[in-house]
Amino acid sequence: MNTNATHAGPLFEKLVELMHTLRKKCPWDAQQTIESLQKYTLEEVYELLDAIKNDDMPAVKEELGDLLFHLIFYARIAEEDNAFTLNDVIKNVHAKLTNRHPHVFGKAKINTADEVRQNWEKLKRREGKTSALDGVPNALPAVIKAFRIQEKAKQTGFDWENARQVADKANEEWAELQDAVNQGDKEKVEDELGDVLFSIINYARFLHIDPEAALEKTNRKFIKRFWHMEAECTRRGTALSALTLTQQETLWQNAKKHKQ
Repeated sequence: MNTNATHAGPLFEKLVELMHTLRKKCPWDAQQTIESLQKYTLEEVYELLDAIKNDDMPAVKEELGDLLFHLIFYARIAEEDNAFTLNDVIKNVHAKLTNRHPHVFGKAKINTADEVRQNWEKLKRREGKTSALDGVPNALPAVIKAFRIQEKAKQTGFDWENARQVADKANEEWAELQDAVNQGDKEKVEDELGDVLFSIINYARFLHIDPEAALEKTNRKFIKRFWHMEAECTRRGTALSALTLTQQETLWQNAKKHKQ
């Protein structure tokens, strides 16, 4: 066992006390509300994700601290509004996680990760959830949201049998998109494009690929290659925008050969 983890209590209490002090003595901290904090919290989450993607563990440690402080911040504001306390938050999540792990804290026999997920959804329904799709936040980015919707639908048995079927469906949706494009119906094009993207995300799921991670990898690859093109233009004393499309394509192909 990590001995540092067993002594986190006093350190956590010091962080909570720091939050109390800031709410009393710092004008900026004092004026924050649960609503005003949202954009800053989202920024912290993305900074954490960046650190994880860069495999930068010192940065991960720092960003986890920032995020932890935000959670304490929300709980402090709620306590001031007599809504709930930090202790209520901790007790609630402890009870929920204990109840949803009967194979760990009870007598349930569950052996695989898939069985854990399926049982998790059953327990959520018993707790009053009305749909298998409950729990998917509306504010999630669309790619992640589609992936989570598909995962949750799978828990009910509503899913394709194999990846080939999903690939065929994606091809079918692509053909429908082209028909809509040929018809010049912009609203239908948008609708069909959404179906194509949804089916591609579904295909990624069957291939056991995280579509968000795959797309981000391509984003970063494009950025590096584009930077290489710009750097080459700078070296030549010209601007990328001054080149013809053919010249730009040549630079692009050279950038693809460049070791990233």
